[in-house]
Amino acid sequence: MARPVTLFTGQWADLPIAELAAKVKEMGYDGVELACWGDHFEVQRALKEPEYVEAKWKLLEEHGLTCYSISNHLVGQAVCDRIDERHGAVLSPEVYGDGEPEGVRQRAAQEMMDTAKAARKFFDAKPGGAPDRVVVNGFTGSSIWHLLYSFPPVVPGQIEAGFADFAERWKPILDAFDAVDVDFALEVHPTEIAFDIASAARALEAVDGHKRFGFNYDPSHLGYQGVDYVKFIYEFADRIYHAHIKDAWWGHGNGEVGVFGGHTDFGDRRRYWDFRSPGRGDVNFEEVIVALNDIAYTGPLSIEWEDGRMDRINGGTEACAFTRALDFAPSDLAFDAAFDQKSSSS
Repeated sequence: MARPVTLFTGQWADLPIAELAAKVKEMGYDGVELACWGDHFEVQRALKEPEYVEAKWKLLEEHGLTCYSISNHLVGQAVCDRIDERHGAVLSPEVYGDGEPEGVRQRAAQEMMDTAKAARKFFDAKPGGAPDRVVVNGFTGSSIWHLLYSFPPVVPGQIEAGFADFAERWKPILDAFDAVDVDFALEVHPTEIAFDIASAARALEAVDGHKRFGFNYDPSHLGYQGVDYVKFIYEFADRIYHAHIKDAWWGHGNGEVGVFGGHTDFGDRRRYWDFRSPGRGDVNFEEVIVALNDIAYTGPLSIEWEDGRMDRINGGTEACAFTRALDFAPSDLAFDAAFDQKSSSS
């Protein structure tokens, strides 16, 4: 069977989940990847309120939907970041607190540990049983992203210190994930400790190949950088824990803005790259699906829909249909087996 098609609710968190669920079903999806913001999935309520997770499943079932993963990008971002006022705009008051940077980072780390526990509790209550792999997708943040363009030149040890900081902060989190049999899937992305193939390999090495550390594959963040987004799948075949279907185009601006974005907003026609609805950008999803089949990825294809030029209901509906038409189950038979006389019927 082809993989289930889900919608990541992160860009729809302005809508209550009770309202969004009906729209998700109308758009044709099998389920959702629940964001841990808005009221879509609230970690502390899941841990503290006895009926919370059952009520969440009941709501999804009433709309003919299921769920395979939850995502806590915003809190994960704060674990390693250089904290400033931007984080106050995306974190809960409980995590951001007084904004003192190290305090924010410590509270964010604890909230990620709690997210693993909440995910296990949620999926253990799933009607029909928990999935084989329980996944929390998210970001890690980075203490060294600001050093990306190396001028003034980085001094010896600065980059190594950044990966060491990541390891020191995330190993205890990953151990907490392991304690409840949950995997963490980093969405490789600019501003994270891993943003391309080389940095992803380095991050994996930094945590000593921790079995709970893998990736939420998303080609849209790789293509416009010039990274081979299909090679990424093969390089980390055993670490692809979840997959996003998200598109981008690049090389379409007017020459005034480059890869770094020129401090312009998404949707600005001058931009060299921008996010597009799946099928309307430059990602070759045919190659992506073939590669996912090659590595035997059987998880959901979760659409992260972002396109500032399109109505999101129309775009989300189109993206679901596009993904269903695109996906196909791998063959369990060699294509030339029919020519083998031993396999042929007499």
